[in-house]
Formats: sequence, C-alpha cells, structure tokens
Amino acid sequence: MAIFSVQARPTDATGWTDLARRVEAAGFDALLASDHPGHGGSPFVALAAAAAVTSTLGLGSYVSNAGVREPILLATDLATLDVVSGGRARLGLGAGHTPAEWRAVGRERPDVAARVRRCVAVAEAVQALFAGEEVTVDTPELAAHGARLTELRPVQARVPLTMGTANSALLRWAGAHADVVGLTGFGRTLADGHAHDVRWRADQIEAQLAHVAAGAAGRGTPPALEALVQQVTVTDDAEAAAAAIAADTGLTVADLLATPFVLIGTAEEIVTAVADHQRRWGITRFVVRADAVEPLGPLLPRLAAATA
Repeated sequence: MAIFSVQARPTDATGWTDLARRVEAAGFDALLASDHPGHGGSPFVALAAAAAVTSTLGLGSYVSNAGVREPILLATDLATLDVVSGGRARLGLGAGHTPAEWRAVGRERPDVAARVRRCVAVAEAVQALFAGEEVTVDTPELAAHGARLTELRPVQARVPLTMGTANSALLRWAGAHADVVGLTGFGRTLADGHAHDVRWRADQIEAQLAHVAAGAAGRGTPPALEALVQQVTVTDDAEAAAAAIAADTGLTVADLLATPFVLIGTAEEIVTAVADHQRRWGITRFVVRADAVEPLGPLLPRLAAATA
C-alpha cells in the first residue's frame, strides 16, 4: 500500500503547528523536517513542537547531513524526540552535498568516498548508541571516545532508519541495513551547492534499485523503497504542466511523467501513476513537499485503495 509523508520546514509557530495538525488529519504517515544547519530551523526542535500537537504522526529529519552531525548529538536529539513524542521518531540520514555546511563547522567537504564512509560510520554509531552501547571510533572520517546515552534512551526498540541517497555504495549499504531507502534521484551537485542534476530516467532508476537489491540479498525483509517527489500538480493538462520541468532536467515530457519523482496529472492519472510505480519499481513510499498537502490529501484514500 502506498504511504505518503510530508517534508517541510518551519517559518513561524502557528503555521508549523497548523501544518502538523493538517498533515495528521489528512492521513499522511509522517512529518519530516529538512535539515540544513544555518539554512532553516533545527529539525528536532521543530519536530518536538509538532509532537505536542499530534498523537499518531511519525516525526523525523529528511535527511540529516551525517558529515556535520556528530553521532552523540544526533542520538541525543532523536532519543529526546522519541521520548517526548511517545515513540514516533524516525532517523533520516544522508551523506550531505552542500559545501557551505562543512565550511560552517570549519572543514572542507570531503570527496564522495569519504562522505560515504562517514555516513555509514555515523549511522552505525547512532544505532549502537540507541542500543545502549558505548561507542569509540577513531578513523579519518569519524572520532568518538566513550560516547554513550547514559540516562535517556528511545522509547522504540528500533528507531526506523531512512537512508536518503542516490550513491551506489550507500544504496547497497542501505539495502543491507536501512528500514527505508530514500531514493532522492539526485545526481551531481551543481555550482550553487544546493541544486542537482537528476537521475530520473528509467535506466537510472533500475541501476539504483539494482544496488539496493544487491545489498539486500539474503536479508529476510528488504527495506521499503521511498521516492522524494519534487512536484505534485493536479491538472487536466499534464504535458503542459510538465514541460518546464522536463526542459530544465533534460528529460522528455514522457520520461518525466513516467518517473516517481513527480506526480503530475488528473487525480485519476496520479492514482494510476502511483500504482504503476509500486508495480514496476516496488516503490511503496513517497515524500512530498508541504505545498502538496492540499491537493494530495483528498486523494490518499484512493491511493491506498489502488495500491492495497
């Protein structure tokens, strides 16, 4: 069954708590806060505020940059969120791509391989801390000495881990270890440090899923697959609505409308597309932006029924 979550960031107290209530009432699975230090609010403070006005909504970062987040601080934030929310926290991690975030903490962004190694090391350290273990690591990518959660631990036996990535090595690791593989569809980071080329064509998606499958080989329960949806538009003219994005990404309109990273069309076309993505790719989870809550919320029952 298709499951939808919402990624957003707070700009004011009333708007944020109202969004949390609306997302829960509409039937979305989780509210996920983006995590770019210095370029938006703290996800964990925001999510704790959302926890106070909701009762069932999942809450997590989407995703935290493992390159600039230290495991003991990340584990403490998530454990606290899990406690104050009654066991609704989610851990979202990625290797990071924005050079300014490294410079802001006094480092230069490492190469891709080093970012991947650190991301894996942070994920493993945080999970060990959640399990009550003492963590000591001393590698070029990560140093921690005697780190431990001594008083506050998560309510959940396992805080679900989403690894958001399009990197082949991280996709394989996520296939073996994550609860959810967040397919970002991101390619090369562009000069502004924020935008990306995209990997949205069918052959590129198949290649990413092959890495996940290789990592998951032999695993009893493979991870769920989740797509980060960049645009949701309910319209009677999907081709016209998709034309600008297609031109910007270098895809044909047909290729764009076939990708799980946008949902554009009539309500019926979107429901059909989501069912097709589940059948073709095995993608059962979707993360949409806050502006999709109003148009997509009324479709959630139909989306669930079409993919049951």
